[in-house]
Amino acid sequence: MTDIRDTVILGSGCAGLTAAIYTARAGLNPLVLEGHEPGGQLSITTLVENFPGWPDGIQGPELIENMKKQAARFGATYQLAHLTRVELGAHPIKLHTSSGEIHTRTLIVASGASARWLNLPSEQALIGHGVSSCATCDGFFFRGKDIAVVGGGDSAMEEALFLTRFATKVTLLHRRENFRASKIMLDRAMAHPNIELRTNTTVKEVLGVEEKDVRGVLLQDVKSGEESELKISGLFLGIGHEPNAKMFAGMMDLDDDGYIRTTGNVFTTLNGTVIPGVYACGDVQDRRYRQAITAAGSGCMAALEAEKYLEERGH
Repeated sequence: MTDIRDTVILGSGCAGLTAAIYTARAGLNPLVLEGHEPGGQLSITTLVENFPGWPDGIQGPELIENMKKQAARFGATYQLAHLTRVELGAHPIKLHTSSGEIHTRTLIVASGASARWLNLPSEQALIGHGVSSCATCDGFFFRGKDIAVVGGGDSAMEEALFLTRFATKVTLLHRRENFRASKIMLDRAMAHPNIELRTNTTVKEVLGVEEKDVRGVLLQDVKSGEESELKISGLFLGIGHEPNAKMFAGMMDLDDDGYIRTTGNVFTTLNGTVIPGVYACGDVQDRRYRQAITAAGSGCMAALEAEKYLEERGH
């Protein structure tokens, strides 16, 4: 007979590991399924300067490793496995993974969201070395420098406007003639003296791979095919995020962009009705803030609710 676990946590980023710390300290012996990107987005971040308690900052992978060790000290265990199918209506909940079937009384979904990238080899090689998908996280490092933002929606406008606090100049690159951004956001960007908008432009290559530091971008005009170089010190991707929640379509309420809808901060629903024992936290349900500290906070909430749920049922 398959053992029934008290709680399983999907994801090992800030939200999942905080949930692991709290549930482990409560004696629930959580199992953390690390997923396809162990450590989440922090694992590909360099210096984190805005996480409380680290006055000199801390490297993203080190912060994740510290949280992982902290949870393990209280009894959390980890498994490198992928979720292939889930039966939320079953009691206990049944998880079908690449490593076998797991039964659990509660499930905390902290599977995060993946930034959309251009998927250029040069771009991927320079993530954390001048290429970023988070202006709030990394904008400070580009004070007094010229940078570029890729995108044409509200996310790109927000990134560009925020980055003007630090950068000397922000060039916003968009592959189409027209922007998808709302009129108010586009008007703000167009009116800003430090933002230049370039349409019908794609990034062919990020320059600086050998130096391990962004030195510029090779651009191509979509209409003429003409190539040109733009000297910049940083490249930010403002083309959105993809929540890792597709496997829950039809089993949970998702919004139009695929984020898990929650009520009461972390409670999941189906057709507006709360799903017993199933919680969501972190970037998989947070489309607004997407910060390490807010992910950690929601991970704490999910863990406390799972503990309360189990206690009320005598487990």
